[in-house]
Amino acid sequence: MSFEQDLLSRSNNTCELCKSSNELNVFEVEPCDGTMDQTAVLCKVCKEQIEDSSKMQANHFRCLNDAMWSDVSAVQVLSFRILSQIASEGWPQELLDMMYLEDDVKEWALKGLKKDEDIVLPTKDSNGVVLEAGDTVSIIKDLEVKGAGFTAKRGTAVRNISLTSNPEQIEGRVNGTRIVLLTCFLKKQ
Repeated sequence: MSFEQDLLSRSNNTCELCKSSNELNVFEVEPCDGTMDQTAVLCKVCKEQIEDSSKMQANHFRCLNDAMWSDVSAVQVLSFRILSQIASEGWPQELLDMMYLEDDVKEWALKGLKKDEDIVLPTKDSNGVVLEAGDTVSIIKDLEVKGAGFTAKRGTAVRNISLTSNPEQIEGRVNGTRIVLLTCFLKKQ
């Protein structure tokens, strides 16, 4: 039997994540030495979403509720990585909390995760519009500025904003004072 036939036999000719039998592919889970235990059988849909995170559809991966208990290390690692990527949805975090990985498998799974500092989230205003440094925004609610003794009034324009490392905050000058503002109280002009 060939390597691919052995993998298909192990997976019962289905995707090892979602159990689909359409357009199956051999997928090496990086870092991989080419062994069967570091390789998984995936359908086209799962493979595309893993390879391009912009196509990630969290609800498709509800199937990981079952897949994460696989005896195959590669499937465990993929489940952990995907659940970690979509953990902000809520339900994936519950599965991660239940999941158990051997130390060496967890180390392997963590190697493939993007570190938080590698992920740059866009800064968006209250309407979801992406903000850039230098933009002008207006305040949509009266805000008491702690430590400065004034209230930033609704409708006040904040020109030439600066972005911070936190995508939920910007810096800008209001009433001649440079302050940090939460983006949920701002609207791009």
